[in-house]
Amino acid sequence: MAARTARRTAEITYIGVRHHSPACARLVRATIRRLRPAYVLVEGPADFSGRLEELLLGHDLPVAIFSHYRDEARVHASWSPFCAYSPEWVALTEGRAAGAEVRFIDLPAWHPAFAERRNRYADADERYADVTERLCRTFAVDNSDTLWDHMFEGGGDEDTLAERLAAYFDLVRGESEAGPDDTAREAYMARWVRAAAAEAGDRPIVVITGGFHRAAIRRLVESGDGSGDGAGAATDGAGWPEVPEPPEGAIGGSYLVPYSFRRLDAFTGYQSGMPSPEYYQRLWEGGPEAAAAGLTEIVVTRLRKRRQPVSTADLIAARTLTEGLSRLRGHSAPTRTDLLDGLVAALVTDDLEQRLPWTARGPLAPGAHPAVAEMVAALSGDRVGRLFPGTPAPPLLHDVTAELERLGLDGAGPVTVKLSGDRGLRRSRALHRLRVLGIPGFERESGPSSGAEPVLEERWTLKPGDHRLPALIEAGAYGATLQDAAMAVLEERAARAASAVDELAAVLFDAALCGCTDLSERIAGTIAAAIANASELGGIGEVLDTTLGLWRHDRLLGTAGSPLFGQVVQGCVTRVLWLVEGVRGGPAPADPRRLRALAATRDALLHAAGPLGLDRDAALAVAGRVGASTEAPPDLRGAAFGLGWSLGAAADPVRALLGAARPQIVGDWLAGLFALARDEVLAGETESGTERAGTEQAGTEQAGTGESAGAESAGADEPGAAGRSVLAVLDEMITGLAENDFLVALPALRQAFEFFPPRERETIARRLLERRGVRGSARSLLRTEVDPMLTAEARGLEEKVDRLLAADGLGPSDDALRKEPV
Repeated sequence: MAARTARRTAEITYIGVRHHSPACARLVRATIRRLRPAYVLVEGPADFSGRLEELLLGHDLPVAIFSHYRDEARVHASWSPFCAYSPEWVALTEGRAAGAEVRFIDLPAWHPAFAERRNRYADADERYADVTERLCRTFAVDNSDTLWDHMFEGGGDEDTLAERLAAYFDLVRGESEAGPDDTAREAYMARWVRAAAAEAGDRPIVVITGGFHRAAIRRLVESGDGSGDGAGAATDGAGWPEVPEPPEGAIGGSYLVPYSFRRLDAFTGYQSGMPSPEYYQRLWEGGPEAAAAGLTEIVVTRLRKRRQPVSTADLIAARTLTEGLSRLRGHSAPTRTDLLDGLVAALVTDDLEQRLPWTARGPLAPGAHPAVAEMVAALSGDRVGRLFPGTPAPPLLHDVTAELERLGLDGAGPVTVKLSGDRGLRRSRALHRLRVLGIPGFERESGPSSGAEPVLEERWTLKPGDHRLPALIEAGAYGATLQDAAMAVLEERAARAASAVDELAAVLFDAALCGCTDLSERIAGTIAAAIANASELGGIGEVLDTTLGLWRHDRLLGTAGSPLFGQVVQGCVTRVLWLVEGVRGGPAPADPRRLRALAATRDALLHAAGPLGLDRDAALAVAGRVGASTEAPPDLRGAAFGLGWSLGAAADPVRALLGAARPQIVGDWLAGLFALARDEVLAGETESGTERAGTEQAGTEQAGTGESAGAESAGADEPGAAGRSVLAVLDEMITGLAENDFLVALPALRQAFEFFPPRERETIARRLLERRGVRGSARSLLRTEVDPMLTAEARGLEEKVDRLLAADGLGPSDDALRKEPV
């Protein structure tokens, strides 16, 4: 562990640690107290060394250094967390107490070496998985966490702890490859060690780094290699290394944030150095026996609160089994897994459907046994750190605090926000900006979900809590004011949506709710590029529908006539028309998403063509080509015909319907037609009914001359004849279908008529009754007691049985079956 450089007399002690390990923290404490070194060098962000006084103000742990970085190519955020038993924290506090000069010596968090890491102190076990797997097999344990406890946290000889740790990490590093990020960091940290040796004279130095890096840093220091730091900074060997600065134009910074045990725990999905932080906190404070006893009582208390019976005998059994497992496994004191296994053996009598979660690393799986879940929660703990009053904070925190106080939103409980007044709109926008930033404690219960909704108020529930402060500090990475921060988040989401254009609809609506429709040119360009490159009609349709509603109708949120939204509408219409002409495919179920895209395009052409300069003639040309194409899917052909009809083009819907009269495609064709021209279809039905009524009256008046309505009926058999509506022709077509053809067409026909709302379906049903001269309730036709599809399937089964019987001479003949009414 100790070494002397050839050029210096300083004794350098290297301690490789596992982050958040009480055993390593004890070794660090004992070493510093024994050596009282001149320098204590700690793996941590070198750019924070000048702010150690801020870090050591007297916070309630856990806390973390939150670092953020943003430039044109990369956005990065990371945390360097500290709890009471973190070896790095103990090095800082014990080093100060011993009178040493304490410094962080690792590259700053913004450096590209950390591009793939969101947590500086997360152990990357995958780098040495082969070693740990082999050791796990040797010691008959389940995973690396249990292996670590068995080797180091479960008691043992404290005098040999340093040698055992060194042997373990030497084995790990000896069989593992270091990537370029590791080598850059190690070279930089080695320069700090050499500089400290030059300054210390004959006084000792203690270096605390992750165990994976210990041997490499020592080798670099002793060999004098690695004079470069991998960060573009040089040194003459006599002074302290330069701290790299972010590139020009980049934005970054670091702040202290309260942290929590939940965020530290591997069972919540975070790959921290150690799982179950509450257990290790108690291990650090009182030793393994006290930790096991205290947490056993906590688990029992939690289970009793859940009304799960746990007797005193169960408690005694849990303690006895824990101690027995500890001795059986060769531990001088109970370890974490001894405790958990003992609790399960004593308190769980049911068969477990899942593996015990501590036999592997990762989040607790859904459906875990309630008692097991309570054990995991108890050992995780609910401690939340607290910053010392006056700790520097980003400007956003102060802006939000003042804004909430001004708007009367700094309390707790339900809040109703009126959108019709200026103050109400300001309150709504502030709350939505906080929601977009992901600040906890601001939950909207109700409010408008589109720009066209006549909703004049919102209901929110405000719930201040411990997690709000760290979230606000971390959100400070996005901007100094609430509006700027929300704008930056929306820009980031828009950039991500470039590969999933349907997410742009939510981004644009959130921009309206936040009052951020005057977005930067960069986000406008991002949105335009995303739309221009999108290939999925449904996603573009959602963007167009949302944006058009906000551009046309919204007066409350201030987006009506927005230039940005107008650009989005233009881009979406152009892209939809371009894509729809390239869709090919035979009969298939109608696609509601692409039909909605064409419906939104129709609305844009009807209501925004003039102000936005949309080309109706080009749209009509596309509709004509798609509607006549034999290669386009039936639903798009019907939708294209409906688009032209709704835009006022000359149309013969009856002839078009008869052209799609095959059972395999008629339902899908109608789905497209109804999605785009529902109003025109109903208007034609009304006109047809009026003409028919006039014809019937004329026929009565001419009865004496021998003329009758039957003459007109005969003439109506010609396609496109006056007086026949789409629904009338469709009625005749369906009535004339054979049983098998009807069953083929029925599912798509049902889907097509779903485009009519209930009141309009009732109107259609009433027309059907009138057409047959039947008196009755049209509404009753829409409220069948049995699912129509089930009835159709039963009819089909009956027909199949009848045909089989007829084939064997046991039933009516095929001719008789064909003569039965459908």
